[in-house]
Amino acid sequence: MGDLEEFDQAFVQSPEHRPKLALSDADEIPTIDLSPIFNSVPGSDFPDDLVQQIAAACTEWGFFLVVNHGVPPEKRHRIEAAAREFFGQSLEEKRKVRRSEGMVTGYFDTELTKNVRDWKEVFDLVVADPTIVPASPEPDDEELTQWTNQWPEYPPEFRKTCMEFAEELEKLGHKLMQLIALSLDCRQKGFVTISKSKPVF
Repeated sequence: MGDLEEFDQAFVQSPEHRPKLALSDADEIPTIDLSPIFNSVPGSDFPDDLVQQIAAACTEWGFFLVVNHGVPPEKRHRIEAAAREFFGQSLEEKRKVRRSEGMVTGYFDTELTKNVRDWKEVFDLVVADPTIVPASPEPDDEELTQWTNQWPEYPPEFRKTCMEFAEELEKLGHKLMQLIALSLDCRQKGFVTISKSKPVF
């Protein structure tokens, strides 16, 4: 690999913002098995030990991995294949569904971190189409706007595959929000209502 001068400087982080590659002495990231949720009687409470695991992970780490989460593997395989097809197209083709100031969903490849271009491409979508949101972050502004999805012509199954997977993630997210609410001694219903307001992937 040559010098950094060979790259577009828009992608190069200043030295103070580059990752530190030193090894961490931290323990492994917490991994939480969600199978007790799916093996329990419908309508029953979440197991206390599962709630405590969530509480410990959120308190000590701020994040965690989940296994046996109920998202069907075949849907994950389909979304991975569809993503490879979409992102493998020419830039011109992908930019036909590019995000803009007035359209917050779709393809985007110019996100910034600390004013430097990210080395990534994304495709944003909303689960509820349209999704109604406040027009501005100002608390006194009562105006609303709506977000809608835009979809590429190719791959032909991209829309269906994305929405099926997003709906699975939404269901998983609601379960996790209930667990987090319980770990904080909050009301589950209020937490889930908030989490359902603007699901975006």
